[in-house]
Amino acid sequence: MGVDRRKFLKLAGVSAALGLGGTAGFQLLKPGSLDAAERMPTPYQMVFPSEQGNSDVTPNPERLKGRRWGMLIDMRKLTPAKAQAAIEACNYYHNVPKIPGKQEIKWIWTAPYPNVFPETENRWADPDIKNAQFITMCNHCNNPPCVRVCPTKATFQREDGVVMMDMHRCIGCRFCMAGCPYGSRSFNFRDPRPFIKKEYPLYPTRTKGVVEKCTFCTERLAVGKLPYCSEASGGAMVFGDVDDAGSELRQLLRKRYSIRRKPNLGTDPQVYYLV
Repeated sequence: MGVDRRKFLKLAGVSAALGLGGTAGFQLLKPGSLDAAERMPTPYQMVFPSEQGNSDVTPNPERLKGRRWGMLIDMRKLTPAKAQAAIEACNYYHNVPKIPGKQEIKWIWTAPYPNVFPETENRWADPDIKNAQFITMCNHCNNPPCVRVCPTKATFQREDGVVMMDMHRCIGCRFCMAGCPYGSRSFNFRDPRPFIKKEYPLYPTRTKGVVEKCTFCTERLAVGKLPYCSEASGGAMVFGDVDDAGSELRQLLRKRYSIRRKPNLGTDPQVYYLV
């Protein structure tokens, strides 16, 4: 059903009076579009469910609940094939572009021990550990410096500890990249969409000029599922509630020796490595 010029101007005036801009104003001008939006929640609605009652989005009762999410990587179980499977799953389901060279976008990747743990490098280290490729990602720190330096709150921390990115608020200043001591954030110097070989339709693509990173697959947690990397790793990556003494993650931490990246910086990273 079309909208004639008079109705269009009238609706536009209402939109301006109510202070509705961008997507909200556009939806107001499209009859039936709001009903369609209610029937089909967007990925962003699934990623940012409200628990304070200040949003129309209702949290899924089947969602995973945790006080403090963390990831454990068992280096005895992690093989090159399992690491690659985890990386490929993450990249596909989050539409991570394959841009070559220094403009590469990384959510999860592998790096050698000296690069991941430079402060613990020594020539007498176990060769098996020293020569291993470690999976790295955002550490979802308890005290994230990236959140403190972001001027627009585009990067923020949820109550369950997950550090998020709101691409709509990101102005591309890259302060968060400068603040992150782990190199876990990537900037889109160009439009990333042409570099996506096969687009996954249920996750939003990004645009030029914004920062992105691992989100612990909050869109999966919201519907009661584990992160893609954990599910694809064949048991080498264990996701769980760090604050739950009965969780599998905590039980493994009690039984085995673990290390974290640059804990001396006071960021309290929540990605643990069993060695």
